[in-house]
Amino acid sequence: MSRDNQPLRIKKSRAAGLGVGILAVGLLAGCEGGDFKLPFGANEGASAPRSTSTKLVERDVEAPEVFSATDEGLWDGRPSLGGVWVAHPDVTEPERVIVRNEANGKFVIGALFRRERELPGPKLQISSDAAAALGILAGAPAPLNVTALRREESAAPEESFEAENSGDAAATLASPAPVTATALAPAPTASTAAPATAKPAAKPPAPAAPKPARTAAGAKLSKPYVQLGIFSVEANATRTAKQMRGAGMVPTVKQSAINNKPFWRVVIGPATSKSELDTLLKKVKAEGFTDAYAVSN
Repeated sequence: MSRDNQPLRIKKSRAAGLGVGILAVGLLAGCEGGDFKLPFGANEGASAPRSTSTKLVERDVEAPEVFSATDEGLWDGRPSLGGVWVAHPDVTEPERVIVRNEANGKFVIGALFRRERELPGPKLQISSDAAAALGILAGAPAPLNVTALRREESAAPEESFEAENSGDAAATLASPAPVTATALAPAPTASTAAPATAKPAAKPPAPAAPKPARTAAGAKLSKPYVQLGIFSVEANATRTAKQMRGAGMVPTVKQSAINNKPFWRVVIGPATSKSELDTLLKKVKAEGFTDAYAVSN
């Protein structure tokens, strides 16, 4: 090798080293700018959208097609049990209603019952609790609007997180379990093979069909609870529940709200049969709550 070719080789090696350095600086600059991406879509998972799920939320909505009446309402001045209620002669069965006093804009949630037609006075008769909530004085009729309420389910979106084991699943896919090889047993020879006259192995007996579980006596009740009343004041609902406990029953005070106005219902149950439901109704009415009726919840 001549000495004249050595400088040329040295220049080439220096140029290659300089090119590698420039490439490394470019990669580092790309990382600092935030635009650097790994191959094979490694960064694509970070921008994957989260899955969403829906849940059902129950709420009370007005149902004028079930019942709606606008007429004069009157409180006769006598104290009444059962919390907030209103009676009208066109009612066929008890309903949950919203009662509005159109004179002052006040409203309250209560129960709707049937009133006898031959009674004198306005068609709408209200309880003492309803009169107090609506701002109506005894013996002073007021314009009322009564509309039935119905419980409906509406879908509310709820953001859900990814599965907790998604990272473990990804790790499993990235590194699958090793496959182990097992040597097969040698094929049987003529001396070890079973004789042609051998009987086949007996089949295992078929499992017996499971017996149907016994159901509770009687069909499932669509309205297993007894509602004593609807109250606009929590203390009145608590007092009624205490009275039921003293009579040997187990009441429940359920709070709800409509248009941001709370109300409380006192119910007893659930009954597991029609006879048990009838017994609860008799016991409740014996305590003075003659307008108690069966409800679904």
